[in-house]
Amino acid sequence: MSDMITADLVDLDLSADTKEAAARSLAERMVAQGRVTDLDGFLADVAAREAQMPTGLDGGIGIPHCRSAHVTEPTLAFGRSAAGIDFGAPDGPADLIFLIAAPAGADDAHLTILSSLARQLMNADFTAALRSVPDAEGAAALIRGDEAPRVAGGTGAASAAPASDDSAPASDHSALVSDDSASASQDSAVAPGAASAGATAGNTTPTPTPAPTAAPTAAPADSAPAGPFRIVTVTSCPTGIAHTYMAAESLENAGREAGVEITVEPQGSAGFTRLDPAVIAAADAVIFAHDVPVREKERFAGKPTVDVGVKAGINRPAELIAEVRAKAARGEATAPAAAGRGAGAGTPVERTGDSTEGYGTKLRKWLMSGVSYMVPFVAAGGLLIALGFAIGGYKINKAPSVMDHFLWTQADSWGALLFQIGGVAFGFLVPVLAGYIAYGMADRPGLVPGFVGGAISLTINAGFLGGLAAGLIAGGVVMAIQRVRIPAALRGIMPVVVIPLISSAIVGFLMFVVIGKPIASAQKAMTDWLNGLTGTNAVLLGALLGLMMCFDLGGPVNKVAYTFATAGIAVSDPGDSAMKIMAAVMAAGMVPPLAMALATTVRGKLFTPTERENGKAAWVLGASFISEGAIPFAAADPLRVIPSSMVGGAITGALSLTFGATLRAPHGGIFVVPLIGNPLLYLVAIAAGVCATTALVVLLKGLRKPAPGTTPTETADGGTTPTAPEPEEQPIAA
Repeated sequence: MSDMITADLVDLDLSADTKEAAARSLAERMVAQGRVTDLDGFLADVAAREAQMPTGLDGGIGIPHCRSAHVTEPTLAFGRSAAGIDFGAPDGPADLIFLIAAPAGADDAHLTILSSLARQLMNADFTAALRSVPDAEGAAALIRGDEAPRVAGGTGAASAAPASDDSAPASDHSALVSDDSASASQDSAVAPGAASAGATAGNTTPTPTPAPTAAPTAAPADSAPAGPFRIVTVTSCPTGIAHTYMAAESLENAGREAGVEITVEPQGSAGFTRLDPAVIAAADAVIFAHDVPVREKERFAGKPTVDVGVKAGINRPAELIAEVRAKAARGEATAPAAAGRGAGAGTPVERTGDSTEGYGTKLRKWLMSGVSYMVPFVAAGGLLIALGFAIGGYKINKAPSVMDHFLWTQADSWGALLFQIGGVAFGFLVPVLAGYIAYGMADRPGLVPGFVGGAISLTINAGFLGGLAAGLIAGGVVMAIQRVRIPAALRGIMPVVVIPLISSAIVGFLMFVVIGKPIASAQKAMTDWLNGLTGTNAVLLGALLGLMMCFDLGGPVNKVAYTFATAGIAVSDPGDSAMKIMAAVMAAGMVPPLAMALATTVRGKLFTPTERENGKAAWVLGASFISEGAIPFAAADPLRVIPSSMVGGAITGALSLTFGATLRAPHGGIFVVPLIGNPLLYLVAIAAGVCATTALVVLLKGLRKPAPGTTPTETADGGTTPTAPEPEEQPIAA
């Protein structure tokens, strides 16, 4: 493997005055070395990571970093700024800037090396040496570990530890380029049964216990009377490369100074090694320093706990240790893992979300949980119903039950069979929607009242609106019941008997007696409004739905439009307006991937080799109505791809409703064209949107400013397009 940092990737006179300019300046060096293939795409990924949380750290350090499909190999670039650049650190601007670039599929060894750098940044000798190094070669050697840091006033070898030689981690200053040593470092960082705070990353031998302190007096009553205070810690950040390991190092250092045993489980990009359950059981307290959910958090339940963001673990570790010891002294502990919550790892939304998410974000995720489980029922049931109509004609919905009348040799019987199977599948839509909204909120205990509430919604004709309300109510009721303190003797029957019984009764009462009738009236009013849409109103609705379908390509806004359309046809005899809306939504959803596929075909030089390969797959995905086929293009260049897609989607949606195309199937793309009313005009609407999006994408990418250091390439129309050099490959657009 080539060195991750060379002198060509070092700028000791970084003149940028903003963090964006600094990232661009360092990224341009990566492009020049062939380590980044698309400058703007890579910078977009860096900006997206920066938007999650500022990457400035106390001590004048900035570490912009990301995983990106535009990175060919793990790379570091280093810049030193005389004036300082604001990266959002509490103590002011940063003068040491590290741009860390990891490929989307980087292997564990590479990511561990990057993590070793993150730990090095917590060493004052290391950062002091970087501030005084006179040349780029020397800076690169320091970062690689080829040279030991030396500071003014003596040898200052980096092995000088802040505490004592005995308790210093052996790998604090080891070479960063050794895959073997780096891998061992990470393994030992989370080695089960680490005996002391000295058992840190890179130190496979536990260090002697620090001088005894008054820790035993702060321990809970049931802890051992002798021995140091023990803390287990989990650190994690969105990318799992830098902050995760810097927080681990900072907490370990603070623990040594406080005479506390700290064992850290860094949950990084390369995965994580679970702490030995015996180590967790013996711990007196827990510190979570994280910006993404702690994996398998239930392992740490029932102990005094401090839960903070990862930057708090870096900037104020001593305060966190003091805080958790005070909690232990007061006997404050989290609740044990709740009975009936599966493994106790939180609800599905909690397991996949961010610890800082607000109520609005969680509400959206709860709703999307229900929609995502409902969609397969929509697709299967809708296609079966559509096939039933195709085989048996449009009066097949009047056919008797196939249990009473079925002839093997009669096409109408097969059509009726498919139609009736599809109808049964459609009958699950609202219960599944409600059940899995409740599941997203309260895990498995929410399923029973959610399904019951959804079924009641169908019974009282409250439809999808009733299902949404039932799911939210069911989840809320279960969450409230779970907060009630229950005697230990009753905990075993809570998830099986008590929670389903009480929650179903409450949800049923509210749906039948309190809110069901108003919701049913609202559902009927919405249906009547849809059936009355004509002329300009219908065209505007088509354009709006097209915009929504192309806004986030399979995300929440896309799903809202899709659910709105499927709700209209999820009946045995959908109205004409509902089928027109379904047709418009599917047509608009096909536009982005088809347009990206066409753009990579007609102007391939504007795209990277990876994008051109993705373009081939996008033909099939778009034709199959899988909007997510355009996501790789939108992620790499969102400011050009998403607006272009929305314009094309709006055109297609408006034209589809103008042409009066209808669709009984909720999915299928071009494969259900025979089931579409006015199929030729429907295809014209799709083609118009695809062409519009393609033209806009090509135009906007062609107007993109060339990146410094790139060379122009002649285009088919005689113009020039800036391209970034790639060794041994055809130049591509910057």
